[in-house]
Amino acid sequence: MIKKHFESVPEFGIERWWHYDESSDTAVIETVQDHTAIVEANKASFNSVDERSRYNDGMHKVATIPLVILQDLKQKGILNDPAALKRWLNDPENRYFRTRPGQV
Repeated sequence: MIKKHFESVPEFGIERWWHYDESSDTAVIETVQDHTAIVEANKASFNSVDERSRYNDGMHKVATIPLVILQDLKQKGILNDPAALKRWLNDPENRYFRTRPGQV
C-alpha cells in the first residue's frame, strides 16, 4: 500500500491522503478532519444553555457537525431525511456535536 499526502485545508483542519494498492490496482482518497476545536466549542455552547429552557418558535442552533461527518451523513442519505437526521442528532453517541440539551 502506497500512501501520499494529497491536500491540506488548514482553515477546516482537513487533510486528504491518497492510498494506492498495487495488488488490486485501486486508489482511494481518504479525508480526515481534526474536529477538536468544534467539539470544544460545542461543549461550551451546550453547557451555557439552561436545560429547562424550552425551544420557542423559530430556528435554533442545535449542533455543529464537522464537514467530513456531514459528507458521510449525505452519502448515507441521513442528511436529506429529516427523521433520520433527528435520530442521529438525538443519539447519545453523537452528543459532542450538539450545541444545546434537549431532544430535537
